[in-house]
Amino acid sequence: MLIEIWSDIICPYCYIGKRRLEEALAKFQHKEEVKIEYRSFELNPDAKVHYEEDNIELLSKKYGTSKEQIKAMNLQLTEQAKEVGLTYHLDKIKATNTLNAHRLIHLAKQFGKENEMVERLFKAYFTEVRHVGEMKTLIELATEIGLDQQKVQSMLNSNEYEADVRAQEQDAQQIGVTGVPFYVINRKYAISGAQPSEVFLEVMEKVWIEEVEK
Repeated sequence: MLIEIWSDIICPYCYIGKRRLEEALAKFQHKEEVKIEYRSFELNPDAKVHYEEDNIELLSKKYGTSKEQIKAMNLQLTEQAKEVGLTYHLDKIKATNTLNAHRLIHLAKQFGKENEMVERLFKAYFTEVRHVGEMKTLIELATEIGLDQQKVQSMLNSNEYEADVRAQEQDAQQIGVTGVPFYVINRKYAISGAQPSEVFLEVMEKVWIEEVEK
């Protein structure tokens, strides 16, 4: 069973969705037969690497709402994250462009460390409030999970994997992905959003019966 996940590492629902899927997989009898692959999706492809404004101000401008409303929304999201064991600091996170982070995930995949890289980037962004748009940070995070520093540096200084990121984003457009997280199971079943773990489990069991045990 193949589960493809379109997500962005600055998407708070994507990290929550990752935990809920993991909860579902822990209860799934055939979890050893499940392969998970991440697909690139940039929430804001035109984002700058560095912003002078803080995240509250940026979101307030983006949605045309007050800073108080953004803070209230962040509080709700932080509580949702807490329910799945995650710690968010949404008022302090550093908005940035995620193209290089996505390219790094592609590199990590070549060494069988895709999930580790995704997890490390999520934690760095939401929990540790690291700047995941800066080369220095990306190199540090990649070497932490065991990737070769020179390989990472060389890749980041090139345009390697950019075409792969764009191809996966194009793929998302073609299958109608308008927001993330978005999960596709065996290119047949889709789940949109960070659904409860029971939903993931139910769909996986349905797919298993229909496609494997038929």
